[in-house]
Amino acid sequence: MILYVAPGEPGARPAFVAGRRIGGAVVRNRARRVLRAAWRTLAPAIPEDVHVVVVARGAISGAGTKELETEMRGLMGSLGVIR
Repeated sequence: MILYVAPGEPGARPAFVAGRRIGGAVVRNRARRVLRAAWRTLAPAIPEDVHVVVVARGAISGAGTKELETEMRGLMGSLGVIR
């Protein structure tokens, strides 16, 4: 996954993007659904004034929520976003 983070206004909602390269509509929808599930566990630790865009990549097709949550937590930690 690719993670874009930028400062912004309070109340910003995250965006989850899965392009056509990921696969058909069913695969893209599943990728977004799994990313949202991983995000829900991390959301309380993310400041309200941060804009986040999560982009799914090809390897996401076999990944589970826990794997994505771990990767997302690592990326957020390396960016210094998690409180």
